[in-house]
Amino acid sequence: MQLDPNHLVMLAAVVDEGGLTPGAHALGKSQPSLSRTLAALEARLGQPLFEKGRRPLVPTELGAALAAQGRVIRQASGEASVQADLYIGGKTGAVRVAGTPVFMDAVIATMIAGFQQAHPNVRIDQSYGYAETLMRDVESGALDLAICPLPPGDLPEPIAFEEILQGRNVIACRMGHPLARKRALRLEDIANYPWIAPPTNSPLYQDLRAILHEIEVEDVKVSFSGGSISAVRTVLEGSDSLTILPYSVIFMMRQQKALTALDIRIKHAPRNLGIISPADRPVRPAVRRFHRHIASEFKALARSISHAQQNSVWRA
Repeated sequence: MQLDPNHLVMLAAVVDEGGLTPGAHALGKSQPSLSRTLAALEARLGQPLFEKGRRPLVPTELGAALAAQGRVIRQASGEASVQADLYIGGKTGAVRVAGTPVFMDAVIATMIAGFQQAHPNVRIDQSYGYAETLMRDVESGALDLAICPLPPGDLPEPIAFEEILQGRNVIACRMGHPLARKRALRLEDIANYPWIAPPTNSPLYQDLRAILHEIEVEDVKVSFSGGSISAVRTVLEGSDSLTILPYSVIFMMRQQKALTALDIRIKHAPRNLGIISPADRPVRPAVRRFHRHIASEFKALARSISHAQQNSVWRA
């Protein structure tokens, strides 16, 4: 026999509240309509749900058993409503995000930690990549969002790009490096020191080659290549090596007072860091909330960096 789950929920409310009137009030229904529903349920069952002549109402053995099922249904319905509200509000779900390794590890990981502190039920699936691969993966649906530097220009039509930070790369070294103490520093001075080479498929590597070309140096001593930003930082701190890093990465590490940017303005291809997202399909609520969080965090970072723009690294 197929029973309407809503009827069982109503029966449970009457049993739990001790009568038709309080049960109707708990359900937000009128007492007559609730009474008619239970009478129809009794007729369908061919069995009474309450002991006749007992006040307050006392359920029969069948009435008590069905009310127990109604409680289960009511609880499951309530939990489902809570889960639906959390999902629609972007507080549960998953976000697939990728970006260039340096930015993801040195800058965005901290922002992800802050997001998950506020929204612990949202899972972040993070991976790495560079612009061409990231745009392809967002377009195909393999990624929800990507964060990377891009030059100004036309993007593939299904792709949206929200700029979140001005692109600016610098020559980085340890605090106390001979060049960091030198006055009247010239770009040519960097030729005498070993380098940490960024990955060859990265924009940072392209910028390093452009710098060396500018000072007419075809080759330099590479003391270290590849590795995570943590490894690069360790090598920089313990040697006189130089490398190319985004200024925002150095800025985020300023509290440790371990690395600095040389006071040299370097030329590089125009790029701005931004969030790549699909422009032709709906975005899940958790992805939308994460997107807003990252954009807001970078807005705050940009304000902080603007206070440091008196540094000649930032002057044109």
